[in-house]
Amino acid sequence: MRILICGDVVGKSGRDAVHKHLPHAIEKLDVDFTIVNGENAAHGYGITRKICDGFFDLGVDAITTGNHVWKQKEIISWIGEEPRVLRPLNFPEGTPGKGATQFEARGGQRIMVVHPMGRQFMEPSDDPFAAVDDALRNYRLGKAASGNLDAIVVDIHAEATSEKMGMAHYLDGRVSAVVGTHTHIPTADAQILPGGTAFQTDLGMCGDYNSVIGMKKEAAIERFTTRMPAGRLEPAEGEGTLCGVLIETDGHTGYAKRIEPLRLGSRLAEVWPAVSG
Repeated sequence: MRILICGDVVGKSGRDAVHKHLPHAIEKLDVDFTIVNGENAAHGYGITRKICDGFFDLGVDAITTGNHVWKQKEIISWIGEEPRVLRPLNFPEGTPGKGATQFEARGGQRIMVVHPMGRQFMEPSDDPFAAVDDALRNYRLGKAASGNLDAIVVDIHAEATSEKMGMAHYLDGRVSAVVGTHTHIPTADAQILPGGTAFQTDLGMCGDYNSVIGMKKEAAIERFTTRMPAGRLEPAEGEGTLCGVLIETDGHTGYAKRIEPLRLGSRLAEVWPAVSG
């Protein structure tokens, strides 16, 4: 199975990059399932139903979020009825929505998306490691082990590189892939861990890279240099770049066969995963 995962979409620049590049990427790479992290899609803070519907129309199958999930208050009223949009898994019991959901991919394969949020340098939340254990308790990966899922993908939305890497090694051999979101810069460590789990510390963002992690650089620099409040950060508005990874899994074991970066846009060097039959 081929799974395409795109990093945090930041503002209109990021949305435009997704609309411009994603349909072609899905077709060219013969993608079976597409995940987009949309937590910054609505002017940098949260996501709306309208934006979600626009992504679904492009061929997106699941949307993950993160610490800004509730910034657009409207989501509270409908996230419980929209299983394709995930909020962080390790929020308290009774929180609207779900943080782990099963889907059917284009070829009929069963895939589970799990979405924990880290705790290091983040808002307080429950233990993400225990939450993932609980989510996976009744599921196994791959036909070879009499499993009941063809693929399991974990998007850990976290600040600390160490926490993302720790989660990947903790789940190595139990899931198809662990990818990090939240820090908006694509890392150069795409790899398959010894147990067969694909990993990249951060997918990067879909947005304007002539910025400070997707936000207008002037206000960010003013904060750094004056230590004075400079108002709410606003998304940069230049041409956006789409960043993500393509992961291909083994149809028998569910483990990763390859993970390769995807970068499409004018600012960063263009990178396409290899296209094979």
